[in-house]
Parts: sequence; C-alpha cells; structure tokens
Amino acid sequence: MTTHSPYPLLRDDAGVQAVLGNPPRAYPFGEAPQGVALPYCVWQLIAGTPANQLSGRPTMDALRYQFDVYADTAAQARSVGNAVAYALELDGHQVSHNPEDRDPETRSYRVSFDFEFQATR
Repeated sequence: MTTHSPYPLLRDDAGVQAVLGNPPRAYPFGEAPQGVALPYCVWQLIAGTPANQLSGRPTMDALRYQFDVYADTAAQARSVGNAVAYALELDGHQVSHNPEDRDPETRSYRVSFDFEFQATR
C-alpha cells in the first residue's frame, strides 16, 4: 500500500493557514488533540485501489480520503471547507460532497467531502 499524506498540501497553503492557523489545525482521523480549538480539519483514508497491470506490480494507487471540517457555525464550516478543498484540488480530484451535520456531543458544525489522489509507489 502506498504511503501518502494530504497534510503537506494543507500545511503549505496560505488560504488554509489563514483559516486553520500555522501550522494548520489539520489531523489524521483520531489524532486531533482533546479540546482543539475550532475550526479544524480531520481526514481519513476510506478507500484505495491499485492500478493493476497485465504484467508486473502496480506502480500507482488511487487513494480516496474523507475530509471533515468542524466549526462554530455552518457558514464558517463551509468557508473553511472551501479553503481546504481549494488547497487539495491541484493534486487531487474532489469526488463527493457528503452530508453536512452537527456533532451530537459538541454541537459543532461539520462539512464533509471526499478527494481522490493518484499516488505513485
């Protein structure tokens, strides 16, 4: 399986830094610190497909990540989500918009979308 992280794309983008800080509050799933300030972004790998060939090993993988942005308001979640998507779209392709909702415990607003990246092995 290919090792790939979308974090450098977020870390190096001025628009993301403007809304999520420098370094940005962007974390792999399950690694956001307890009590992290809003807004923040988390991502997780949700699917991957090797680029199989007739002979030899695959040289690439298509990796699909889900990104979730949490914020104090729906408008802020959408605005930060747009900044995150803008930072990713030159290296990946947005493949879905997922339902918006509110976290049942924290009541923070969530915007979610998926991106697919082609990662070389």
